[in-house]
Amino acid sequence: MTCDHDHRATSRRGFIRLAALGGGAALMLAPGAASAAGHCDVLLLTCMDYRLQGAIDDYMTKRGLRGNFDHVVLAGASLGAISDQRPNWAATFADHLGAAIQLHGIKKVMVLDHRDCGAYRLLLGDAAVKDAKTEFESHATVLRKFRDVVNKAQPKLEVELGLMALDGSVETIS
Repeated sequence: MTCDHDHRATSRRGFIRLAALGGGAALMLAPGAASAAGHCDVLLLTCMDYRLQGAIDDYMTKRGLRGNFDHVVLAGASLGAISDQRPNWAATFADHLGAAIQLHGIKKVMVLDHRDCGAYRLLLGDAAVKDAKTEFESHATVLRKFRDVVNKAQPKLEVELGLMALDGSVETIS
């Protein structure tokens, strides 16, 4: 799973192209436009929590994906991507997913939720994260729902679910 382009240069050109097209217009690119931008197999969705940026980078490096994935950041990761309370966040994720498929030909979505997530507390309330077991079940439920939403919209994509602890360890959710 590798991207066959320089992310810094393509990101800059891609941003300028997207800005010129105007937001979601990037999703209406002509077929074949993806090949001009390069190829990447994975889109990674993570939370915005600053405490985990290094751990996420380390995790992707250990997976052999450093610099070889598209990265979408939303508060709450999976929760932000499917929340009825934040429909604009869900629409943003869906737009980014469509662009990643079209521009880079991704085959897989990886999502990493994390423990002690403020967005889970904000959107689901304290009861959803009151202890480690309840917190795990809240994340697992949302992550599975996220997988179902992605599979319904994009049935050809593989979806991998993970829950990261603050120490950087990751539990796979089936």
